[in-house]
Amino acid sequence: MKRLFIAFAAALLFISCNQNKPSEQKAVAEKPVAKKTQKDSIEAVGLKALKALKEKDYLSFASCFHPVDGVRFSPYGFIDPTHKHVLAKDFLEAIDKNWTLTWGHFDGSGEAIKMKVKPYIDRFIYNADYLNAEKKSYNEFIGQGNTINNLKESYPQLHFTEYYFKGFEEKYKGLDWTSLRFVFKKHENAYFLVAVIHDQWTV
Repeated sequence: MKRLFIAFAAALLFISCNQNKPSEQKAVAEKPVAKKTQKDSIEAVGLKALKALKEKDYLSFASCFHPVDGVRFSPYGFIDPTHKHVLAKDFLEAIDKNWTLTWGHFDGSGEAIKMKVKPYIDRFIYNADYLNAEKKSYNEFIGQGNTINNLKESYPQLHFTEYYFKGFEEKYKGLDWTSLRFVFKKHENAYFLVAVIHDQWTV
């Protein structure tokens, strides 16, 4: 008799559970999916570019370049129209053929920055582990030095991200801070890089 009662109770429990499943599934199905924002899309491209730079995957990095406008590279916070501007195919060709390019001018000496692409990246783009930056921002500046920051004047109405380290050695008292900024522009419903700007303390 006791076994019969247990079997009966188990059957009732099974029926009860199955009756609840459709409503539970409906509740899951009706749960709203978070919409991807403009900020999410831009930061995702920035993250892809940083990962590519860290891994030295230059093909992946170049895939983030704006297909029409290409990318301007600025070695310092002040963006000059003469700073190197390239399309993705030219960037990759310069790496493949080991070309020396003129990127701008060194702070202080004023001498031309004539470097191959990879050494330039190591010194003026991914000179720190920006993928794991100390601070990150969207449309807000973090690093502030004595160089005029003309990003908003150079790229009005465009969005940007910044990746920042306040410094690495105590003896420099923060003068060894460094930043990397990406500027983005939309093309056919997707965002791409149009500027890669390195910033640091200058003399």
